[in-house]
Amino acid sequence: MTQSSSTEQLKIVIVGHVDHGKSTFVGRLFYDTGSLPDGKYEQLKTVAERRGVPFEWANLMDALQSERDQNITIDTAQIWFRTPKRQYVIIDAPGHKEFLKNMVTGAASAEAALLLIDANEGVQEQSRRHGYLLNMLGIRQIAVLVNKMDLQGYSEERFNAIETEYREFLKGLGIEAKCFLPLAAKSGDNIATPSANMPWWKGKTILQALDDFQVSDQPDHQPLRFPIQDVYRFDDRRILAGRVESGTLRVGDRLLFSPSNKVSTVKSIERWSAPTRDEATAGESIGVTLTEQIFVERGAIAALETSPPYALTRIKARLFWLSRSPFAKGKRYKIKLATQEMECEIESIDRLIDSSSLATITREDQGAYVGRNEVAELVLRTKRPVAFDLQSEIVATGRFVIVDGFEVSGGGIIAPDNYPRRTADSLQKSDNIYWSQGKVTPTQRNLRNGHLGRVVWLTGLSGSGKSTIATDLERELFNLGKHAYVLDGDNVRHGLCRDLGFSPQDRQENIRRVGEVAKLLADAGFIAITAFISPYRADRDLVRSIVPAGQFIEVFVSAPIEVCEQRDPKGLYAKARANEIKEFTGISAPYEAPVQPEITLTTDSMSVQESVAKVIEYLQLQDAELTVTI
Repeated sequence: MTQSSSTEQLKIVIVGHVDHGKSTFVGRLFYDTGSLPDGKYEQLKTVAERRGVPFEWANLMDALQSERDQNITIDTAQIWFRTPKRQYVIIDAPGHKEFLKNMVTGAASAEAALLLIDANEGVQEQSRRHGYLLNMLGIRQIAVLVNKMDLQGYSEERFNAIETEYREFLKGLGIEAKCFLPLAAKSGDNIATPSANMPWWKGKTILQALDDFQVSDQPDHQPLRFPIQDVYRFDDRRILAGRVESGTLRVGDRLLFSPSNKVSTVKSIERWSAPTRDEATAGESIGVTLTEQIFVERGAIAALETSPPYALTRIKARLFWLSRSPFAKGKRYKIKLATQEMECEIESIDRLIDSSSLATITREDQGAYVGRNEVAELVLRTKRPVAFDLQSEIVATGRFVIVDGFEVSGGGIIAPDNYPRRTADSLQKSDNIYWSQGKVTPTQRNLRNGHLGRVVWLTGLSGSGKSTIATDLERELFNLGKHAYVLDGDNVRHGLCRDLGFSPQDRQENIRRVGEVAKLLADAGFIAITAFISPYRADRDLVRSIVPAGQFIEVFVSAPIEVCEQRDPKGLYAKARANEIKEFTGISAPYEAPVQPEITLTTDSMSVQESVAKVIEYLQLQDAELTVTI
């Protein structure tokens, strides 16, 4: 066997359509490089002769009896061989359509790929799917091997035609193959030595092409990601065990555990049957103990406090679906990302792609499901926050699988989006912050102003009349000598909330911020009037809870959606119906009407003047009660 002094190792996945010769190629590769165990070749030849069948190189890879019976590879196997340059781990991944899941499993840990195409059959649908999957998994080092050239008379024209067709397909994916090579695996042509049958080929052999691949550095330079696999108790110690997927972890590091946002410091790094060291790098499986005994469980992802992952319930993704049952909107599934597992469902399907032609799929039920072997650009919603990174930034925490029942049915990667990320500063809580009380009391302000400071919270659908009522109410209160100010939904998004989008999480944060500002205005003695859709009861209840009792007045501006849509002052409903606006309340997002609002204004039957008068009447009654109390 050829030996190498190098400790360098490269993982390569081998993919291709069924019967395009992957197992034969690997068997011959081992034979031609002298990598077979002593006597193995002779043993297999003897077995074949005893059975009265031709010797097959593929028998080296086909480890399962069922594979021999079906003559197709149905599992993922890993084998090792060496060249003078490095050691290789070859992952033979199945090509049959039924076994794409195993192919994904194998390719997920590879740094390079060999993709086989049968010269006799040419580029097949599965050949294109494999190229798409390799691209999704982030494998950029690809060599395309045109096998079985002997069945085409070693034709240069046939090789060139296949190269032209498949190179054009890869170009559509944004991939440029490292090389295309002609070979005949069965006879060893162009594997370890140049083929005498193809004198027109002046390029490299397979072994030379393999040695041209680059070994990726361990992702030590990336931010630390340490997914917790399990928690063990030894004596009085709790050891958090897992694998460092990226970055470097050191004793004394201050760790943030996402998505719970709990923080503690690394006390020790534990190893099994290995020397003790005060740091661990990417690829190491270790345990850690903490100085502060916080509750951490499997699924948490540890990161340095200065560079946390995203931790959200809304994920934009590109997904490849493998199951016979479609990935359907409205059904719940399980997402597995690193060591995290939780329920998820489709929020929206933005685009469907045919993985073999790369064409956009169009059908009547476009947003209802993702079919088998289809690729989708979609948004997933998880039941609880999930910690993740972009796949382009950190691979291990940027890809996931979807489980339907007990079966892995699809996989995908995290796509870029405008995700809000916590900063290290936002996680620091000081014990030295106190509410500052001024020397002017609320009672003194009320007497000076002649009215209570309040939050008048107008909620309702877009087009129900909130902003119109709010501005007219402000003018009438001003004319009555009251101190009033309108916080308008659009206005605050120009400044205070300009960094927020319209996802449920961003809407919640938008309302929280406005509630805090309205509370301060009310504390100053103002009547703070807000005009916000504020579709969720829980968000409005949160604001009610932070405003002093009796000072929060919920005004339900009620109008049927048909009326609101007819008004449509900003043309938003038309855009929402055309699917140009995502998460639009009343169309593609819910509105939860108040259960017991202080005031209800039915604006489909009440005029603006009547609505304003009803609110002022309520406020004057409250002020009268204040006068009696004082």
